[in-house]
Amino acid sequence: MLQLDFGFLSWGVISSFVAKGFIFSLQLTLFAMIGGILIGTLLALMRLSGKPWLVMPAAAYVNTLRSIPLVMVILWFFLLIPLMTGRPMGAELSAMITFTLFEAAYYSEIMRAGIQSVPKGQVHAGYAVGMDYRQTMQLVVLPQAFRNMLPVLLTQTIILFQDTSLVYAIGAYDLLKGFEVAGKNFNRPVETYLVAAVVYFVICFGLSMLVRRLQAKIQIIR
Repeated sequence: MLQLDFGFLSWGVISSFVAKGFIFSLQLTLFAMIGGILIGTLLALMRLSGKPWLVMPAAAYVNTLRSIPLVMVILWFFLLIPLMTGRPMGAELSAMITFTLFEAAYYSEIMRAGIQSVPKGQVHAGYAVGMDYRQTMQLVVLPQAFRNMLPVLLTQTIILFQDTSLVYAIGAYDLLKGFEVAGKNFNRPVETYLVAAVVYFVICFGLSMLVRRLQAKIQIIR
């Protein structure tokens, strides 16, 4: 029978090994979320523009990235970009760029669905008062669309936080890596992986409950 011993997990161990990884995972999540939403909004507007020279490249970008596993994109970007540029790229910077570009494809579909959920009468009303396409989108459509899709955006962000553990493939020091290093130093890998699973569960489950409460409030407002 496997004898588990969690006594070595003190605050000193957490602050020395795990805290650094948690901070990077949080930074990566926030950076990829903000960048992904910005790029995803642009891609969604391109796909909804009705102009083939905008629709086709945006659709190709979204469909291509949504069809490739994230870990493969991480490895390709980390290994191929230095070969093309002739300059080495750190694992942390590579992860931030890769996650932002990858998540943009998923946020784009969320944004597109949110924009399409706004009644077309709102667009026509914007045009009726003299607004152009940009003003109508910025002042009328997007504020309503963001409210409609906010729970879905936050849910995708929770998934993004879970996916940050994939940066182990390029050696970045994330939350899971912190637990792994602690387990190797104290020769307790099973215990640290179990605790890591619990930590991920508590964080993601707690955030999911907050998203549900937010979704209920938004439905009440409607």
